[in-house]
Amino acid sequence: MKTQRLMTLSLAIASAAFAAETAPMIVDVNWLSSHLNDPNLVLLHVGPKAPYEKGHIPGARWISLDDIEKPMNHQNPKEIMLELPAPETLRATFGGRFGIGPESRVVVYFGEKAAFQSSTRVILTLDYIGLGGHTSILNGGMPAWTTAGKPLTADVPAVKEVTFPAVPTKDVVVDAEFVKAVSQHPNQKLIDARAPVFYKGIEATYGKNGHIPGAVNLPYTEILDGSLNLDRDRLTTLFRNAGINPGDTVVAYCHVGQQATTIVFTARLLGHPVFLYDGSFEDWAKNSRGPVEK
Repeated sequence: MKTQRLMTLSLAIASAAFAAETAPMIVDVNWLSSHLNDPNLVLLHVGPKAPYEKGHIPGARWISLDDIEKPMNHQNPKEIMLELPAPETLRATFGGRFGIGPESRVVVYFGEKAAFQSSTRVILTLDYIGLGGHTSILNGGMPAWTTAGKPLTADVPAVKEVTFPAVPTKDVVVDAEFVKAVSQHPNQKLIDARAPVFYKGIEATYGKNGHIPGAVNLPYTEILDGSLNLDRDRLTTLFRNAGINPGDTVVAYCHVGQQATTIVFTARLLGHPVFLYDGSFEDWAKNSRGPVEK
């Protein structure tokens, strides 16, 4: 009984520690450079593997979306891609393959601009399993690092396996039924992160032209500025111009749940309650969840 009480207390303490927002969501090159040798730092490089092998920020571990997605049954026409795996699978992956645990301070960076949306998908996944308060993105990614004249290496770091405790997951994703009810709540906003040609129905996605009724368009390509940075003032204006008011709950979707994570990250940065429709338009269209409009 005493052992059980101690285990319960340990789990509660670990859960509270995971939930605490202790780290800034964005760090810059100077911060990372001065903390690169911190013993608890875990640096994750997101992007194609070949460039990583050629050169990456010292100590970085390469991660791909294959590491953090549920296997897809391609024989099932209704199956959708890029879904979150079971929490225990993610804990085993992050703890075993990447050495991430309760004491880790995680920084994610994109190796190139095109990998930005994959970086925010990694961050959403870390947030889902309780590490959102321990995780930051490197503003400007590796391009900012190299522009600042910082060193790269081809050395792949050794990873020490860490036990990832089974703390509760965080509610970060919603389903189609939740999305259908968004329009009934004036303080909830549904954001379509796809390019305007898909939102307006000029080009079809999964056989359907248009967007989920009530959604406003905020293309994910607008999130980074010309220097590949996340500028808080600029992003505040961007959200305001899209009709998103302070305190609004943001629900975002895209094609398959990758591009929209840039909106999820930005909304969280600006203090909004935020959710991802993980199935996104693929689920909406392939599984006939509801109508679309242009």
